[in-house]
Amino acid sequence: MYVIAGLGNPEVKYNGTRHNAGFGVIDVLAERLDIDVSKIRDRGLIGTGRTPAGERIVLVKPLTYMNNSGECIRPVSAYYKIDTTKELIVLSDDIALDVGRIRVRPGGSAGGHNGLKSIIAQLGHDSFSRVRIGVGKKPPRYDQVDWVLGHFPKEEVPAVQEAMERAADAVLCILSEGVETAMNRFNANNKEVS
Repeated sequence: MYVIAGLGNPEVKYNGTRHNAGFGVIDVLAERLDIDVSKIRDRGLIGTGRTPAGERIVLVKPLTYMNNSGECIRPVSAYYKIDTTKELIVLSDDIALDVGRIRVRPGGSAGGHNGLKSIIAQLGHDSFSRVRIGVGKKPPRYDQVDWVLGHFPKEEVPAVQEAMERAADAVLCILSEGVETAMNRFNANNKEVS
């Protein structure tokens, strides 16, 4: 079993913001796999189901707001008795990646991302898989909080949607073929997926 957690903020006003890219990928996976993500457990919206290969998964959208994401993910992971070093995949936005790009990683630092910092603090390690969705670099003299809580301009929305679809593909690849294969396939060429 795997827990797949998309990071974001729960209020409607945050829908479609850069910081909610992780929620967007959960929505893509939920639609593809016909999973209803509406049950509340441990301060998060969750839905359970199976991948096309039959792997049991739990999709999670923390309701704790971004900076406290770990306060949902740790108890959900404990409830489902998963090994968070092998069976947790976190989806988050990344301001270091151009809009439309994704990056798969098997672990590592939070890279300044407060949601990832919270998860690392709660779990006591940074060895969980993650898929990051590029939301673009903050322009000079722009407040970082305003940037990540801002909405994508209309012309970037198609690239963001495509990135979310590829991020969902990357998650399914991690589940079926492992994180190393997903890294090779999705990090090497972000515009085409083999």
